[in-house]
Amino acid sequence: MILRDEQKKITRQRIIDAAGRGFRKGGYGGIGVDALAKEAGMTSGAFYVHFDSKKAAFQESMLQGMLELQEAVRHLQAQHDKAWWPQFVRFYLSVKRTCDLSESCALQSLPAEIARLDEPLRAQFEAELRKLAKAIAEGPPSPVTPADEESAYAALALLAGAVTLARAVSSESLSRKIAQGALQALLPMKEKPKAAPKKRATKKAAIKKRK
Repeated sequence: MILRDEQKKITRQRIIDAAGRGFRKGGYGGIGVDALAKEAGMTSGAFYVHFDSKKAAFQESMLQGMLELQEAVRHLQAQHDKAWWPQFVRFYLSVKRTCDLSESCALQSLPAEIARLDEPLRAQFEAELRKLAKAIAEGPPSPVTPADEESAYAALALLAGAVTLARAVSSESLSRKIAQGALQALLPMKEKPKAAPKKRATKKAAIKKRK
């Protein structure tokens, strides 16, 4: 019985992983149960043993995606202390901008789908988003790290929006410019380097110039 329960958990997780990839790449309306089951390497009948609907699988994949993001934030905080936020921002604007859509971030790829679904699912997403913002605000502080939850929401919106725009354009140079603009907004330089002082012209040089 224990082995059977463990196998059931493994199979269910395989479906959640496959659903996450499928929904990120094709959107909620762009993929059906048959395709999700195929992605997981099983039949549609086997899919329904674990989930009673496509929406139930979407819900679980959304929750897992947000949990993975929260865990990534905490991992970076533990590994990099005060430098964790720049590490996170640069990773998000590079790797999560250029990876295959199936491996994209749930925060960037799923909200538009969530907004079209029902209130209970939106409430669950909101709860996970609040946890993420809290984890960011409570992390090791630095001059560039969001100082509170409101600032964290703004930073997350900028990250997700920048990656969405960058993915939507066909020009790679424009995609990089969008990411660079977000990077400069989120990690501003403390102060601009001072220009080197101009050399004073000597009296002899000034006289020569007038001639």
